[in-house]
Formats: sequence, structure tokens, C-alpha cells
Amino acid sequence: MATRLTILSKTATRNRLAAVINRVGVYPGSFNPPTRAHLEIALAARDTHGLVRVDFAISAVALGKSDVARPTFDERVEVIHASIEGVDGLGVLITEAQLIADIAHGYDIVVMGADKWTQVNDPAWYGDDHAARDAALARLPGLALAPRPPHAIPDEHRLPVADDLLEISSSAARAGRTEWMTDAARTSGHW
Repeated sequence: MATRLTILSKTATRNRLAAVINRVGVYPGSFNPPTRAHLEIALAARDTHGLVRVDFAISAVALGKSDVARPTFDERVEVIHASIEGVDGLGVLITEAQLIADIAHGYDIVVMGADKWTQVNDPAWYGDDHAARDAALARLPGLALAPRPPHAIPDEHRLPVADDLLEISSSAARAGRTEWMTDAARTSGHW
């Protein structure tokens, strides 16, 4: 069998290399408050998938969470910025988009916990329209999923996350588990 040799121009070679080198991920959420687990999951996605950056994406009005009055949106954004300050390869994105598929458009990897993966697969978030759900799932980029019992995730998308992080949740942090918050969140006085 003959081997075909393809010679690429310098521009084509540079473009292909840039596509591999400049891979970026997005981690949508309300981050109310941001936790140690959020940071570790983002870093695990960055390292596992060879990403140059993972953006924490915060929707101006998070789907299903429009009733959040305190802390304000601006206060949460400020705390997220402070939480990632000095951490290489983490960024912040403010978006009007609400659906994960819309937020993740243009990214190489979307990061989420198993509980969010369960929601993304639930037709209820798409007006009980299975076709709309399927279309949204088809638009997703590569997946980086953090385990969270009892939710199931496909093994091929599982991030390596330390067992001690699996029980951490923003809800529990708001309810008093302040040690689970990032240092910036805990000292902000917003929660």
C-alpha cells in the first residue's frame, strides 16, 4: 500500500499548530459561592485536556436561578476574579447566554459537574422538547465532566478529581460549610 505524503504550507502548519496549542475550555455556572472544588475541577480540565485557559462563565441571569438577590451579580463576579487571581490558565467570561450549548459555542471543551450533566440531558430544560435537547447536545464541544455521586457520567469524559472534593457544593457552603469556599469568597463577607 502506498503512503501519501501531504506537504503543508507554513501558514497551514501554523494554523493547525495554533488549533492544538490554543485550546480553551469553558466552565459555566453561577459559582454562588465559588468553592475549592470549582477551582480544582477547572485545573483538572486544563491539565487533562491540555488547555491554555479555562474560563469560568457566569450568565447575567443563570438559567433556573433568576431569584438570586444576594450577593449581587457584580459581587459574585468580583469574588470569582479574586478567587482565580494569580492562577495560571483561568479566566472569567460574562455572558447573556443561558443554555450550556450556547455558552460553550466556540470553545474546545465544556467543563461541568455530573449534576449539571444530568440537567443538560433533561428535556425539561428545553420545554420538554426532545429534539431541542438533542440539538443542544449535538452542539456541545468536547466534554470534561467532574464526578458527583449519585449522578452517572460517561467514563471517557470523567475528570480525575480527588475524592475529598466530590461532596463539596455551593449550596452546602452557603448553608454553613464556609471552609469549602475559596479564600476570596469566605473573606468577602457576601455569604
